[in-house]
Amino acid sequence: MELILKSNNEESLAKIIALAKKLNVIIEKKNIDFNNSAKVNLKNRILNFKATTSSSFGDAAEWQQHRCSDHELPFS
Repeated sequence: MELILKSNNEESLAKIIALAKKLNVIIEKKNIDFNNSAKVNLKNRILNFKATTSSSFGDAAEWQQHRCSDHELPFS
């Protein structure tokens, strides 16, 4: 099992690490520092993503029309 904890509070992290050591839990500390420009770059990459191929699922509207075309509605 893997548990990921994220916090800016060093005191709380120290307490969690001390408890983990007492319980013989393996601890891996990774310092991830996302500065503002990295966040903006990541956001822009996500917003500007363009798929290179069309969806393998086809046209969703066409599927829905076909799927619901034979249903009788109670008010019609």
